[in-house]
Amino acid sequence: MRISPTPPTQLEDGLRRTHCTRKKMTSTNEPFYLRYYSGHMGRFGHEFLEFDFRSVGDGRSAVARYANNSNYRNDSLIRKEMCVSSVLVEEIKRIIKSSEIIKEDDAKWPQKNKDGRQQLEIRLGNDHISFETAKIGSLVDVTESDDPEGLRVFYYLVQDLKALVFSLIALHFKIKPI
Repeated sequence: MRISPTPPTQLEDGLRRTHCTRKKMTSTNEPFYLRYYSGHMGRFGHEFLEFDFRSVGDGRSAVARYANNSNYRNDSLIRKEMCVSSVLVEEIKRIIKSSEIIKEDDAKWPQKNKDGRQQLEIRLGNDHISFETAKIGSLVDVTESDDPEGLRVFYYLVQDLKALVFSLIALHFKIKPI
């Protein structure tokens, strides 16, 4: 799908948002939503990384939103929003399906704690899943959990999605997202 941006609008929070105009597409038409959040309350306040992909209109293209807040060294909140094509939406769906995260259950994963939490919510067709776990520092945390196989699937999927989002931000806005 080809996205034609309309002129951006200025919002009360100072962000400029671009509205997507959809043209005829050829991919499947299933509902899609993905949201990832990782954050904690610490010495510098609420520090977090969050991104989501929401389908627009007929569900083939999406709007990607990214937010990163760190008050370390007086850094400010970074927010970015962009339209993504049906090709990228299909690739994200493929990554999710091939990870088989839909089959997992977070009941035996570490609970959120003072070190923070991670959340992953996915709506893909008729499947809607939501996971919440403690922040994962390394693969050692994964292997020492009560469900190392399920948490490993989550860990690697999140790493893949974060790499994709950071690449999109760097390419689209010509900045380093972290």
